[in-house]
Amino acid sequence: MNLVTDQLIGTENYGVWSRAMLIALCAKNKIGFIDGTCKRPTSGSPIAQQWEMCNALVLSWIYNTVCKDIFQGIVYATGAFVVWSDLKEQFDKVNGSRIFTLHREIGRITQGENTISVYFCKLKQLWDEYSSLVTLLSCECATARKYIEHDQQQRLLQFLMGLNESYSQIRSQILMMTPLPTVGQAFSIISQEESHRAIIFVEAPAAVFFSNQSRREPQQKEFLKCNYCNWNGHTRAICYRLNGYPPGHKMFKPQGKFVPQKVMKNKRPQFEANVVERDSVGTPTTVAQDTPIFSQAQYAEILKLLGKCDAETPHEPMADTGANEHMVGDSLTLQNSKSIANSSRTVGLPNGSKISMSRAGSIALSDSIMLSKVLQIPDFKFNLLSVSKLTKEHQGYVTFYPHFCVF
Repeated sequence: MNLVTDQLIGTENYGVWSRAMLIALCAKNKIGFIDGTCKRPTSGSPIAQQWEMCNALVLSWIYNTVCKDIFQGIVYATGAFVVWSDLKEQFDKVNGSRIFTLHREIGRITQGENTISVYFCKLKQLWDEYSSLVTLLSCECATARKYIEHDQQQRLLQFLMGLNESYSQIRSQILMMTPLPTVGQAFSIISQEESHRAIIFVEAPAAVFFSNQSRREPQQKEFLKCNYCNWNGHTRAICYRLNGYPPGHKMFKPQGKFVPQKVMKNKRPQFEANVVERDSVGTPTTVAQDTPIFSQAQYAEILKLLGKCDAETPHEPMADTGANEHMVGDSLTLQNSKSIANSSRTVGLPNGSKISMSRAGSIALSDSIMLSKVLQIPDFKFNLLSVSKLTKEHQGYVTFYPHFCVF
């Protein structure tokens, strides 16, 4: 029978183990056998046999809650009081290094990926162990009460400092309370906030940075093989080594021949995955087998336009993978525009605010590329080019590189 779940392994957990054993033995009314108050009776006493039975029972409980190495050192003892005293003498080492370690752990512990409950329990365990090692004031005088209030305030600050930054607002509200709440009350408040955040609200208005995961047909690139370079994942018709690399690729050469992928009628274009190529010296290099399906003239115009996008030039359209609509701030750039000021539709911004639309129209990126249903947002600082809408309207796709993207 095991009275406690944790086994004694040494100095590092003696304090927790001894505390749990004292509580368990107190519940069994056997404390006297380990503190020496219930002494062994004389051999002729009528209760001698009963005492030996109880002493053996306490010894068995201790044996079952220590590790194998410690058990071998105490198995030949005959008295529970002697065993308990020996264990305390060997492992009850309260020194400055352990107190220093507890101080450091309390100061460094943070919530991280834990829930509020798990984080608070870990911190409380450190507080309780520290309290068991340090002698605190226990009288009822005014000085003792002030010391206890100061200790509670320190625990409150330690708990709040370890919270994630997402709780900074509720943390500021707690610190502005007069008087400050106890650490238990603060834990209750923040737990309620955590539960409230778990509720998911679904809103209908369109958001600027809303991203839909596109659904694509299953790819079966493993059955594709080029009979020119003998690499899997693509065919001869779109082989870069045969037809030349597209503009924007690191191995593109102006004199190279570029053949864009053709779109078959009533069939989605095949998207090729990255495969391993070899350069002129035989070194394996990873190249993208994504071939654009715009005409070469359209491709060059879009690449030239997107290559000049900069946050400092708000009139230039910025490619945005999160926006689901084209948006501009200046109505002068719109063609065939019409007012939609009375519309109930709104646009959600990243900061949580919502603004109304004023006009809608079209914009000509070039002689061959026209953007339709472009929304005009008053006082909007940037012109956003929705990548998802552009590729859907023109049946294309985009390849992203570290410093630019290719349509």
